[in-house]
Amino acid sequence: MKNYALDVWSNNNFIIDSGLLKLNYKSMPSLLEITQKIRDQGIRGPMLLRFPHLIKKQIDNLYRNFQNAIEINNYKGGFNAVFPLKVNQYPQVVKAVTESGQKYNYGLEAGSKAELILAMSKVNEGAPITVNGFKDEEMITLGFIAASMGKDITLTVEGLGELETIIEVAKKSSLKTPNIGIRVRLHSAGSGAWAKSGGMDAKFGLTSTEILEAVSLLKEADLLENLTMIHFHIGSQMADIGPIKRALREAGNIYAELKMLGANALKNINIGGGLAIEYEQHSRQKSYNYSLEEFSSSVVFLLADIMNAKGVEHPNIFTESGRFIAAPHAVLVTPVLELFSQDYQERHLKFKEKNPPLIEELRELYEALNQKNCIEYLHDALDHIESLLTLFDLGYIDLQDRSNAEILVHNIIKKSLYLKRDYTTTELVQLQARLQERYLINASIFQSLPDYWGLGQSFPIMPLHHLELTPLRPASLWDITCDSDGEIGFKEEKPLYLHDIDLDFEDYFLGFFNIGAYQETLGMSHNLFTHPSEFTIEVNEEGYNISYENESKNIIDILTSIGYNRSEILNKLKSDIANSTFIGKKEKNATLSLLETYLSQNGYLRTTN
Repeated sequence: MKNYALDVWSNNNFIIDSGLLKLNYKSMPSLLEITQKIRDQGIRGPMLLRFPHLIKKQIDNLYRNFQNAIEINNYKGGFNAVFPLKVNQYPQVVKAVTESGQKYNYGLEAGSKAELILAMSKVNEGAPITVNGFKDEEMITLGFIAASMGKDITLTVEGLGELETIIEVAKKSSLKTPNIGIRVRLHSAGSGAWAKSGGMDAKFGLTSTEILEAVSLLKEADLLENLTMIHFHIGSQMADIGPIKRALREAGNIYAELKMLGANALKNINIGGGLAIEYEQHSRQKSYNYSLEEFSSSVVFLLADIMNAKGVEHPNIFTESGRFIAAPHAVLVTPVLELFSQDYQERHLKFKEKNPPLIEELRELYEALNQKNCIEYLHDALDHIESLLTLFDLGYIDLQDRSNAEILVHNIIKKSLYLKRDYTTTELVQLQARLQERYLINASIFQSLPDYWGLGQSFPIMPLHHLELTPLRPASLWDITCDSDGEIGFKEEKPLYLHDIDLDFEDYFLGFFNIGAYQETLGMSHNLFTHPSEFTIEVNEEGYNISYENESKNIIDILTSIGYNRSEILNKLKSDIANSTFIGKKEKNATLSLLETYLSQNGYLRTTN
């Protein structure tokens, strides 16, 4: 696990060089250097690092692969895509998406009124907007306003009631009618944790009967020429290529049938989102079984095959794969605050002038341990600790003797693992599990990794430094919330090993990767821990610039954001300090100043780490 399976999940975005994790781009700065530069400004707590060049890389890859597939298959339709704002609505993400996608005419997708307003104000000129999800008359009218503003907008109909509302607004309004799409309810289901997005029991979409009724309603309202798109979606993070191909055949045939029924303006087929990215850190447990090249080739080939067989013009292909675009760009960096086995460090040994014979023997075993004898001495140490614990229970040795015994055996196991790190045996692996370490991280899993807590979603995790050393400690990660669910436990089937660090002498930073999709907007303020401090890093040939900084909310702003009155809280605290009989008159101003300092800082822990 020395390289933390970068070859599995990182898509060549990061490399290890001189023991440091570095960006594999231009000047190749290390994440540790970036982290330390930010912390030199006094920032504490977790930090979210954004790398917009990784958004650009994903957009470029998406368009390049589809364009290649179109050329190879002699496909006559075009390709375009929209970014679903629900994946990440944060300003720096939307900025990177729209700037990187401008040359492709890359658009935006909205699923709520607020997202639609955002799309209308941020979409590139001439780029498409698609609107999914349930809509009321106000949201539909916003679509009409957008069309009248010259936006290339398509309202996707999720049910016949929505279509009826669109027809009503068109009748009574002088605004331009937007393009209309129909979301089809496929028999085909997806795969993975989000498979319920597809299939006949899916939340959204029209059945075959409803699709035919929708066409009739559009004809009656003289709006059939506004029907330009059909849409389907079989799930986010699609794990298997098989269901995708089945869904494509089903949706492609529905498209062709509609064309033959007289839907002449129909020209786009939106295959929804779901392109997977790799979250797993172990090659035997990969998240999905296809490449972007295979995905794009399958889509283009199958649609061409269906349309050619039915004599229908090839449609333009749209995708809405937001996770694929946004997930890789963000890294959560957090310091480790504490290791819960720090008591086993050698400096805590306190020998007596005269120690029990077994303690002296353990001491000699530890000092004489080498690669040749370590297995034999390890067995002796394990026998000794059992005997010493029995002696303690019988009252023959005291607590200091027991402490020395535990520290010595713990360090004998550690040293043996290190000496035999290149010759691991089953016995050593089992012993290694006994050394499981709990790393307290200055972050909230509920806030920054909600899909881990809610869905059991894995995320790649690794240190930013010490990567020239073999990590030997099986690691469980504890966050700083007062909730036992705030833990990423050690799993033998998905083991995480970290380094044995003395935090009294150095900092130790961990990175959590591929967290740029959904985690921020789904994050909850458990214990009132809010969004981490956020930084956008622009990497160039000479180095890098921090182009955007947004520190986590301070404590008083956190309380204000959930409805408390700022003045009321401040006045009460000031009054209580002024009236306190436990604080001297000279200390009251200093105490108030200290309190105000704390209120102006973010809510994460501030330590020397």
